[in-house]
Amino acid sequence: MPILRALMIAPLMCLALHAQAENPAVSEQALKAVLFYKLPLFVYSGAGDKRYPINICTLGEAPLGDAASKLPSTLADGRRVELRTLSTTTDVDDCQYVFIGRSEGVRLDSLLRRLSGRRVVTVSDIEGFAMAGGMVEFSLRGDASGLLILINRKAAQKQGIEFNAQLLRLAKIVEP
Repeated sequence: MPILRALMIAPLMCLALHAQAENPAVSEQALKAVLFYKLPLFVYSGAGDKRYPINICTLGEAPLGDAASKLPSTLADGRRVELRTLSTTTDVDDCQYVFIGRSEGVRLDSLLRRLSGRRVVTVSDIEGFAMAGGMVEFSLRGDASGLLILINRKAAQKQGIEFNAQLLRLAKIVEP
């Protein structure tokens, strides 16, 4: 059943990746917020109890603007989502997903070291994030036709996290 849901959602992600190019009303930050929000549907991170919400956190100065606050509180698979804005990495303990904003780029190495060893999916739009050891990077395509998803599978596997095949087919795999 989870594979069927993922198969239904994968085309939606493809459409979202090209929405920015076709509809200038969709902002880059809104597109990133939607992709970040839907990421738990494409991640295997161990057995989680669906009765408890998924904590999706952002770190940095308005990394996704106000777009993330407009998303629904329930994923397509029925899991609840709680969105939190963090001021420091000491608050990350309850987060399963952390989006690191560009404002944190100067201390990226120390942030990734601090987050290593924790079962948390790290995501950012900082250029070179995946090569630096982050798991998922949202990058503008060279021709500005939409977003590219870069995935560092080795960084994710070190934390016991796997991405499903649908996401891996859409993404570019980065191997530092």
